[in-house]
Amino acid sequence: MEKRNYKKTIRKIIADLRIKIIDFYIIKKFLGTFFFALVLILTIAVVFDFAEKIDDFMQNHAPVRAIIFDYYFNFIPYFATLFAPLFVFISVIFFTSKMAVNTEIIAILNSGMSFLRMMWPYFLSSLFIAVFTFMLTNFVIPHANLVRMNFEEKYYRHPAMRMGVVSNFHRQVYKNVYAYMEMYYPESQSGRNFSLERFDDSGHLESKLMSPQVRWDTTIKKWSAWNYYIRDIHGINDSISKGLRIDTALTVTPKDFAREPDFVGTMTYHELNDYISLLKLQGSDELKLYMIEKQRRFSNSFAVFILTLIGVSLSSQKIRGGIGMQIGVGLALSFSYILFMQFASQFSLKGNLNPLLALWIPNLLYSFIALFLYRIAPK
Repeated sequence: MEKRNYKKTIRKIIADLRIKIIDFYIIKKFLGTFFFALVLILTIAVVFDFAEKIDDFMQNHAPVRAIIFDYYFNFIPYFATLFAPLFVFISVIFFTSKMAVNTEIIAILNSGMSFLRMMWPYFLSSLFIAVFTFMLTNFVIPHANLVRMNFEEKYYRHPAMRMGVVSNFHRQVYKNVYAYMEMYYPESQSGRNFSLERFDDSGHLESKLMSPQVRWDTTIKKWSAWNYYIRDIHGINDSISKGLRIDTALTVTPKDFAREPDFVGTMTYHELNDYISLLKLQGSDELKLYMIEKQRRFSNSFAVFILTLIGVSLSSQKIRGGIGMQIGVGLALSFSYILFMQFASQFSLKGNLNPLLALWIPNLLYSFIALFLYRIAPK
């Protein structure tokens, strides 16, 4: 008997979740408003960006075809996915408030549909947008960012920046091992005033290698330090050895020295995971930056559901005076959420906060806010 009732309950739930005409209506409203807002805001962003950079494009003789296809065709998806949760929120607030003002929400609830059931098409739309943006961010946008950054490198940045010379480069290459290079020249794959320091677990210097010139050997795939000397520290006794050339087995390549902070945005999901594994092997201080990026790609997609629930809960009530107050409160919540995410990222990057916690604490907090607003929303 219990088994029969269980199957009956399951069939009832499945039947209740079948897509109905009203669901198609809400999905059409949701996605239509979302893509309309997306196109509108992206158009404004492109116009302002072009107005700001047109002088540089003309000065560097950037081809029109490259501006359109290499830069803006790759700038648009990057900008769209970056602010997708905010666009979703604005769309939900706007069209749901219009439905409430036109008493459509009241008519839907009076027809026998519960408020929870009315959320079903909203979350189906959110699921589509979340999966779409996640796939773009992890598998499409990285290639687009690479093409866009190559264009900026060639036609937009200052000539001194485009040379690719890196100065005062300091990086952890293994646990307790740090490499320093005063200048790195990508054309010759060589560096000036190179040093390699090894510390013990208590932070005391054990040895230091110094060389006026270091060069990448493409044959053996290692760095060669020329006219080097090594200082080994044994308590109060030091020993110094010198030589013409020594090869170093660093887990760093010329590409790593030339990488900029924006490089993380050019990695696909699998490339990012592989690079994180390499940084863990090195014990690099840069590990947090890439861990934060990995968690951000998941948390941004999940934020679509949170902001959707907040948007519906705030805007489903018909209030006197129009939708201005609802939009104002909603925007304040969404911008505070984005600000909180940025603060959490910086706390993780500069402090000891775990990247996983840093990127998901805002989602957890605003999930409680969303559930609270849902509970007090008029049913």
